[in-house]
Amino acid sequence: MANTRSAAKQARASLRRGAQNKSIKSRLHTLEKKFLAAVAAKKSEDFNELYRLLSSALDKAAKTKVIHRNNASRKKSRLSAHLKVAVAKKA
Repeated sequence: MANTRSAAKQARASLRRGAQNKSIKSRLHTLEKKFLAAVAAKKSEDFNELYRLLSSALDKAAKTKVIHRNNASRKKSRLSAHLKVAVAKKA
């Protein structure tokens, strides 16, 4: 239990931020699973659109410090490698 009013307010804010961050991370995981499923199913019309959405979501999460910027960069790099292989197999 918080000892001061400011500490109590900070605890409430922390809970709100935690809930928002969890929501953002959940969306990232969902987008990543959709992208990898599209790559596995060889649905070429979805590759670029899903990669674009996922890349944007990762950048936004990094900008608001939900995830570390290096984490976002690393994920984008690995996903683009998946995309490159999938496009090469398609052609």
